[in-house]
Amino acid sequence: MSDRSLKRWWATPLVGLAGGYLASCVGWPLPWMVGSLLAIILVRCLTPWQITEIPHGRKGGQWIIGIGIGLHFTPQVVEQVASHFGLIFFGALITSVSSLLGVWLLRRTGEDRATAFFSSMPGGSGEMVNLGARNGAVLSRVAAAQSLRVLAVVLLVPAAFKFLLGDGVPLRHAGAVDWGWLAVIAPLGVLAAFIWQRLRQPNPWLFGPLLVASVISISGNLHVGLPDGASQIGQWLIGSGLGCHFNRAFFRRAPSFLGRTMIATALTMLIAALAAWVLSAVTQLDLRSLTLGMMPGGIAEMSLTAETLQLSVPLVTALQVMRLLFVLFLAEPLFRHWAGERSVPSERR
Repeated sequence: MSDRSLKRWWATPLVGLAGGYLASCVGWPLPWMVGSLLAIILVRCLTPWQITEIPHGRKGGQWIIGIGIGLHFTPQVVEQVASHFGLIFFGALITSVSSLLGVWLLRRTGEDRATAFFSSMPGGSGEMVNLGARNGAVLSRVAAAQSLRVLAVVLLVPAAFKFLLGDGVPLRHAGAVDWGWLAVIAPLGVLAAFIWQRLRQPNPWLFGPLLVASVISISGNLHVGLPDGASQIGQWLIGSGLGCHFNRAFFRRAPSFLGRTMIATALTMLIAALAAWVLSAVTQLDLRSLTLGMMPGGIAEMSLTAETLQLSVPLVTALQVMRLLFVLFLAEPLFRHWAGERSVPSERR
């Protein structure tokens, strides 16, 4: 690693730690993620100091969080989640379809079809940029819209849940630390992440460890968890990584486009909340868990919020994963069908 590279990121973990500590002092939800995220954004926006992401830091954070999420899965929990498969399918479908409001809004204000479509889909930022590249979207706008959506959800949703809905119902997850099992799961999680990455699958450093931890936890009927402080380290690494995507130039770039993206995100969140309320009334499942699972945020961030607020992490994760599968498998075929239909009249002329 060059000295020049080190000079650009050495302060990033320190700024993130300071922000996380201050957020924890004031009782902010997800303090080590939100605090480090905001601290780094403020430094990059208010000073000339453009600190950069810790090399592989976000991957390390996702690896920790993926293992932590996977350990929440036990045979009893999987049976409960599977019994609500129809609800999970329907809830994820609602969130996916509601993103079409963003497409409509961006199209009404002059964006081309590909940019409007892939900017609005609630999938991973990297995956949507790749799909947009194959279909002629303006990649800088797709990346900006996806980053802003995640930022808005991470900043607003945990705070709203904490201060408006309370702390939730404590989980019956023992969470005892078993260093023997963790010594097996942790390296296997790294191996799975490399394999997942080699296969070019989405979120390899989250899904690889999550898959390993959940399979071992379910097959061994484990009731173990991460040691104290591990979740906070994962939050800090993820928050520090996210913050490095933003600076003054980001917020000055096409402010009207970013404003419309924020409006579309707010509408999607509102629809998700209303749909969760209806589903909760019908099924008697926890409203908080359903709402969080249907929010258009990242899987790691929403699952962390569920864990922090003592909600059903497996249910939230299942809803988030199902939504991601919908978007990854259906977004491009639907777009090409839509684009093909629009091109037919012009060809006939």
